[in-house]
Amino acid sequence: MFTGIVQGVARLVAVQALPGLRRLTLQLPPGLDQGLALGASLACDGICLTVTSPPEQGQARFDAMQQTLAVTTAGAWQPGDDINVERAAGAGAEVGGHVLSGHVDGTGTLLGVQEPPNNRVLRISVPPPLRRYVFAKGYIAVNGASLTMAEVAPDQSWFEVWLIPETLRATTFATKRPGDVLNLEIERSTQVIVDTVERVLAQRLAASAAP
Repeated sequence: MFTGIVQGVARLVAVQALPGLRRLTLQLPPGLDQGLALGASLACDGICLTVTSPPEQGQARFDAMQQTLAVTTAGAWQPGDDINVERAAGAGAEVGGHVLSGHVDGTGTLLGVQEPPNNRVLRISVPPPLRRYVFAKGYIAVNGASLTMAEVAPDQSWFEVWLIPETLRATTFATKRPGDVLNLEIERSTQVIVDTVERVLAQRLAASAAP
């Protein structure tokens, strides 16, 4: 489990292509590797990845399988890329954002950027299968960061998030430009509620239409 509060930015230092997966080596922010053991989970741009070798000199290795590469941005990562990272939350951890699984639901494209004083506004596209979960003031995780959607297009094809200076300092969002692809994870309780309501309404409509 993760909370969507990014703890730092890691640098991808090596990528090894292997049959069915990519082996990724990250240089972690100072102190983030402390107690990070083999088999531990780390959210990397919102993707839950497992440590496959004990960290050495602040570096840790992860394997991204084919399914992960197909539905996230991990398939396009290259050495030198900066990545938002968060350690898995321990028992009793404060949930400053919202509960995340690290299971990315899809990707969106950064459509535009505005920069009013002390803020940065990102407009991000939403793939059609996720649009029914997008609404103003709802939660969404973008590259592993728990964010609140400030504005949503009437057809739900995009949403906007406002980023304060602290978020920009602690994440990679200050360097993102239009055209960049971002990982999206829908807040799970939102998904359950929407899916349940849709299913119940469909059942009632089917029952009322039956002869």
